[in-house]
Amino acid sequence: MAVDRDAEALAQAAGPGIATVRADLEDEEAPQSVWPFGADRFAGIVVTNYLHRPLFPHILDSLAPGGVLIYETFAMGNERFGKPSSPRFLLKTGELLDLVCTGGVKPHVLAFEDGYIDEPKPAMVQRICVVKGASAAAGPSLRLT
Repeated sequence: MAVDRDAEALAQAAGPGIATVRADLEDEEAPQSVWPFGADRFAGIVVTNYLHRPLFPHILDSLAPGGVLIYETFAMGNERFGKPSSPRFLLKTGELLDLVCTGGVKPHVLAFEDGYIDEPKPAMVQRICVVKGASAAAGPSLRLT
């Protein structure tokens, strides 16, 4: 499933086994209807190069128990390398970890990174991989910085 407000982007993402949903997830005029998915719906969610902080509770709610969330986006310091450069779109140090681990069901953190990358282009990013509702017995958390 792919979601975007841009119909052209969705057309490019569409393909065998990929359903698309056109939605503006940041529509402040309709805050109750911006998130088009129900609870415990997805076994996996991947988000890249996107940050809208109010969506984190919805994303985590839509992840099924035992589901995996992989999230990567830009962090403070990225303004040195280009866009995004506004603090509105840049995570503070450790913020992604805080956003994902705040809420009702505590996820098991498999990996977390906060720092510089040079591929595919120089950038400051944060990345996280978590399992929703996984038992602490599944093994120790790994935090890479």
